[in-house]
Amino acid sequence: MADVFENGLSLSRRNFLFNIGGGFAGVALAQMFAKDAAAAVVNHRPARVNRVIQLFMTGGASPMDTFDYKPVLEKLHGQMLGPKEKPEGFTAPAGAMMKSPFSFKQYGERGQWVSSVFPEQAKLVDEMAFLMAMTTKTNVHGPGTYMMNSGFLLPGFPCMGAWISYALGNLRDNLPNFVVLPDAKGLPYNQRGCFSSGFLPAVHQGTVINAASPQPVPDLFPRDNYKFATPGSDAAGLQLLDKINREHAAERAGDSRLNARIASYELAAKMQVSAPDAFDVMREPEYVRNAYGLDDAVTEDFGRRCLLATRLIERGVRFVQVWSGPQGATGNWDNHGNIQTELPPMAASVDKPIAALLRDLKARGLDDDTLVIWTTEFGRTPFAQGSLGRDHNGGSFVTWLWGAGIKAGVTYGQSDDWGYQAEDGKTYCYDLHATVLHLMGIDHQRLTVRQNGIDRRLTDVHGHVIDQILA
Repeated sequence: MADVFENGLSLSRRNFLFNIGGGFAGVALAQMFAKDAAAAVVNHRPARVNRVIQLFMTGGASPMDTFDYKPVLEKLHGQMLGPKEKPEGFTAPAGAMMKSPFSFKQYGERGQWVSSVFPEQAKLVDEMAFLMAMTTKTNVHGPGTYMMNSGFLLPGFPCMGAWISYALGNLRDNLPNFVVLPDAKGLPYNQRGCFSSGFLPAVHQGTVINAASPQPVPDLFPRDNYKFATPGSDAAGLQLLDKINREHAAERAGDSRLNARIASYELAAKMQVSAPDAFDVMREPEYVRNAYGLDDAVTEDFGRRCLLATRLIERGVRFVQVWSGPQGATGNWDNHGNIQTELPPMAASVDKPIAALLRDLKARGLDDDTLVIWTTEFGRTPFAQGSLGRDHNGGSFVTWLWGAGIKAGVTYGQSDDWGYQAEDGKTYCYDLHATVLHLMGIDHQRLTVRQNGIDRRLTDVHGHVIDQILA
């Protein structure tokens, strides 16, 4: 009879655990036992940065139409100077050289060129450090997005947020350590693969939050029609489930998924107290919400997520990703058809919220240990696709950084006269990742995990810290 009872519990646990959708399990795969996280802390040097907000422009933001002014394109406009054969990853043969349809002006003490599509960010260039010669190994969205997040072109590798969570653990134990805020229109290329923990324990993958939902964390509280779900019954049920789960996990030490789920229930219980405050941006004063653009349909979605990122960072979340644009041919930065009509609405949706984010972080005193990164998976071609669009181009694109440990108002690297290829100070994702880890007190060459006989790291076998942009 005892065997039958134990087997019955095991089957019920399996059915519950592996068929459950949303709820605590949805929050689950994003947090580690607090005691284990604390024990895993890796500090190779004093940290300048404790938390990171990464702003990712999905689709390939055009550098020569945003931050990388190329006056030569005005002289070459209309000439057929591009490659004669279609390069790998291009979606069409190269067209004529195309000047930017947007005006550029110089801003700040250093005279940083910024396009008219970013009037608000332009006011803050003296606080940013620009990487003007970013490059990648691909012209294809999926591999490019993987590479900028994990350092590899293929799936299965941990992203930067997961590595940071694994290395440093959490700052607080009542919210996820790594939060992802996707565009309301959908997930980016590779879907949740961009936020994966890869071969690291599953607890380190990103917790995806639907910021536009009335309940950003679904099923955190029981519905009104479930009267039996009282705090007492909830606690008793979780206590029994915890006992069953731990016995099951002890028999399967090599599978990290169950430990992640166990941790999720502990986290969810704490989030019943912390989440209502943390995720409710309407608790902010009206002037703060308006500064982020929550009063404007154009900026409301991205602005809401930037404000939420600020609130989460303020409450101890270590790494937050805010994505602009979903995968696909429209509604993102993948401007194949018409750069004149497709880029401005995307730029307008993020420009005011990003400026508000930086100002608000400083006003709250969070700039002392917070790093903000603006990037994309690759750039666009200096020659037209069709007549008015721009094709994929991994040869050169722009990234900027702001906040703790960053030398404000500097640039590093330079693309060629067309903006087609990185020329001086060529910078890969490996260098960006090495620099971020360095700022967080981690030596990128020493943060390794043995996997299939290889000491894996975020920067693979590459990468150097970009000292030129460090304060």
